[in-house]
Amino acid sequence: MTFELPELPYAYDALGPYMSAETLEFHHDKHHNAYVVNGNKILEGLPNMGKTLEEVVLNAHKQGETGLFNNAGQHWNHKLFWEWMKPNGGGDRPGNLESAITDSFGSFDAFRKQFIQAGLTQFGSGWCWLVLNDDGKLEVTKTPNGENPLINGQTAILGCDVWEHSYYIDYRNARPKYMEAFVDNLVNWEFVTELFEKGPIKIAA
Repeated sequence: MTFELPELPYAYDALGPYMSAETLEFHHDKHHNAYVVNGNKILEGLPNMGKTLEEVVLNAHKQGETGLFNNAGQHWNHKLFWEWMKPNGGGDRPGNLESAITDSFGSFDAFRKQFIQAGLTQFGSGWCWLVLNDDGKLEVTKTPNGENPLINGQTAILGCDVWEHSYYIDYRNARPKYMEAFVDNLVNWEFVTELFEKGPIKIAA
């Protein structure tokens, strides 16, 4: 297979003032594109790694192909990251997702606090996640660098990039403000709900 850089689902300036056009231009056009370009170069020398991006991520991880895994993992992470945000995001959650969050965390506020804390306590670069487990329960997790819930057998329904290139232009070193803005003003809860309703996803790799 060949990795392809997806177009953003909104204009570069559509997420302001919470995420600037400059951030999106650097993050999408430079960083994400680099994962695509570098991943494709590595794939040329590693045939039969899988027919889908998910299979490539899992096989690269299992086989210890670190270079491919880092780039494929980050490509997968970012493809979803752009979809997890929208203009005028945040706000209310669809009822079935709201109920699941309440069942798993006690309240949305409790989830919000836990999710933000996961992002703040991820040392260095990485991601924080809301994942759906096989038992139908939701859980907040975090991973370093380009790792993601796929390799842990979990289904990611929301993720936030806490690499510095995701927020430094707009927030400098104030990661807490970035995390709060993401949850309160950027999350596309309809897309999160769509992933939730699909249920746990199993990938044979």
